[in-house]
Amino acid sequence: MRFDALTLNNFRSRVGRIDALPQWVLMGILAGVFSGAIILLFHLATDALLIRLLPGNDNENFEGLSTAVRFVLPLIGSLLVISLFLMLEPQTRQVGITHVVERLGYHQGNLPWRNALVQFATGIISLVSGHSAGREGPAVHLGAAASSLTGQWLRLPNNALRTLVGCGTAAAISASFNTPIAGIIFAMEVVIMEYTAAGFVPVVIASVTAALVQQIALSTQSVFQVPAFQIQSLQEIPFILLMGLILGGCSVLFSRITIHASRFQREHMVLRLLLAGLITGAVATQLPQVMGLGYDTVNGILHGDESLHLLLVLALAKLLVTALAVGLGVPMGLIGPTLYIGAAAGGALGMLGALLAGETVSNPGFYAMLGMGAMMGAVLQAPLAALMALLEMTLNPNILFPGMVVIVTSTLVNRYFCRDGSIFHTLLLERGLDWRRTPLELDLERTTALTIARPISAAYPPTLEPAAAVNVLERNADWLLIAAGRPHNVALASRDLRDYLDQHPETGTIDLLAIPGQRLDLTTLDPRGTLKDALTAMNSQNVDGLTLLDYLGRPVGLLLREDINRHFMSQQSLQRAEPAMK
Repeated sequence: MRFDALTLNNFRSRVGRIDALPQWVLMGILAGVFSGAIILLFHLATDALLIRLLPGNDNENFEGLSTAVRFVLPLIGSLLVISLFLMLEPQTRQVGITHVVERLGYHQGNLPWRNALVQFATGIISLVSGHSAGREGPAVHLGAAASSLTGQWLRLPNNALRTLVGCGTAAAISASFNTPIAGIIFAMEVVIMEYTAAGFVPVVIASVTAALVQQIALSTQSVFQVPAFQIQSLQEIPFILLMGLILGGCSVLFSRITIHASRFQREHMVLRLLLAGLITGAVATQLPQVMGLGYDTVNGILHGDESLHLLLVLALAKLLVTALAVGLGVPMGLIGPTLYIGAAAGGALGMLGALLAGETVSNPGFYAMLGMGAMMGAVLQAPLAALMALLEMTLNPNILFPGMVVIVTSTLVNRYFCRDGSIFHTLLLERGLDWRRTPLELDLERTTALTIARPISAAYPPTLEPAAAVNVLERNADWLLIAAGRPHNVALASRDLRDYLDQHPETGTIDLLAIPGQRLDLTTLDPRGTLKDALTAMNSQNVDGLTLLDYLGRPVGLLLREDINRHFMSQQSLQRAEPAMK
């Protein structure tokens, strides 16, 4: 093996190609390690502060605080976030999963480090101050940013950054819940929104690696301690269907409140965040269980420790407080709260069903678990991720069938009333940002320009002697790259130089910029560029081709507009041929 095959430049060139699986195995491991480490640091920092703040050194004991402290604490958190945001530019304040989806759709997965730092700080503030928050949203942002920044530091192709964002997303969910399969599917269903063989392998590796990092540092135990539930009778299936309809309605209510509250983001930031803190604090004076993550409450629900009345109140209160806070702009996650709401609502429905049936039915904790999956799947429009999360958290295959029934039902209800996708995509549309992409756009974004470019080794001077011109033509290139000394290089069709030599066999020095022939002005493109970048560069410079430069500034490829058109036509032909082959 030649030494140059092991250089970083060669690695960069290879990793942008669809067959670069060995390189992507390495990148998946790196993404999993770095993302898992930053998420672990985030979790440890949050827990350390909560242990020092809350009574009994219990990181979820908000119930042990006095009524006055419970009221003031979220307001203090809002003031701290406001103080930090006032020092920042508006674009640096964008955080969370919605920000990740936006950067993936509009910036090819290029996530800024400043926003990641802001997310780290404000996520901790929101959690420690008792806002009705989830840590998974900040974790996804941090994991995706860690992976994206790794790719940026290595100067990998832009299409590689898209895959790395998926790696970081999967790592975040995997590390947060100890659910590597759910992390993989969440990344594919909610963030990347596509399944490809080349993208699947590194995402799997990153998810498993991050789970391993978390287990080595902490434990193998899931955040929820779930008893071995199973359905008692198939006669409960109609009730589970009804439960799916009800929880689907709850998910619609949650989404609608969040979206309507987000429209107040046009108002002054200080007023919005103070209002969110005031609402949370006011509710927390009577229901301290809504503060923070609430995983201790969820575990209590799963074990049947809460009354029917309290479950109904907690489900409604958590739904309203979280939806309003997220919509008003508190920088926190909403995945954890959807699990909380689903557990409370599901547990309450399980108790009501038992009262109405008047006979032994499945444990209310079983229905609470189903509710968690139903609410998560519906709000996120990620039914498969929710189902896998159920399976991994319970380690019980008996929950799969009833889980499918309730999750599919609730997701369909949400989809009928909220047609714009998951809550994250809907929030983007509210900001005037359309995340949807046509198949052509997706193909242009995930294919590097270097993949289809014509290889070249050098640019020729504007003048050549006849013998040198003959040597050039013997290389059988369709186009010649000419260093024209203009704002753009120039490409000359080889056939025109060949015709000129045939017609002028006794010619002297040949001026390649003066002889009759087809010439194209060219611009240049970084080797990290995708076909989308190439088209954007051509259109902005009003040219029909470009020179691809390597990382040392040397020409390595020539890409013409006709090459991109040919590539697109071939992709269309393949897509039309696939159904015929089946």
